[in-house]
Amino acid sequence: MAVSYNKLWKLLIDQKMSKADLRRAAGIAPNTMTKLNRDEAVTLAVLEKICAAIHADFGDIMEYVPEDDR
Repeated sequence: MAVSYNKLWKLLIDQKMSKADLRRAAGIAPNTMTKLNRDEAVTLAVLEKICAAIHADFGDIMEYVPEDDR
């Protein structure tokens, strides 16, 4: 399964929030941020923490990208 977190990065810009601010607000580990930067899979628990920290929904921070479109 391929996902893209580009929506998350755009949302952070709109909210004037840095990736470091997000990491602290959501309480997620630095290696998890690396996975997000690389569009790698993370757990739903991590996504839930991010959504809670920035008051968003799953669809607001990620999207499915078919493998052949990557």
